[in-house]
Amino acid sequence: MKVTLESYGGLAAAAGLRRPPDVLDSAPQPQGAAAELERLVAAAVAAPPPEDSGRARDARGYSITVEDGGRSTVLEQSDAAMSPAFAALLARLRNHFAPG
Repeated sequence: MKVTLESYGGLAAAAGLRRPPDVLDSAPQPQGAAAELERLVAAAVAAPPPEDSGRARDARGYSITVEDGGRSTVLEQSDAAMSPAFAALLARLRNHFAPG
């Protein structure tokens, strides 16, 4: 499974304009980490997206693309409207891609 994270918008949008998306391939990950990623993806896909109130027009948005077995699924949510399952997946991806 390959998971791609893209961020857009927000107050500091110009800072990330030329930044390529982050990509995580679960194949080289330890078995436990790959299983956790699969669990988080399944939960995020199954969770209904929250209704966007439109109140935070400058909120940061996130697009997570999951490619697995020839299928591609795109999940899009924002800081203004985010399901708990999407937030958990986003936190896992951010932790993986954090410098250090």
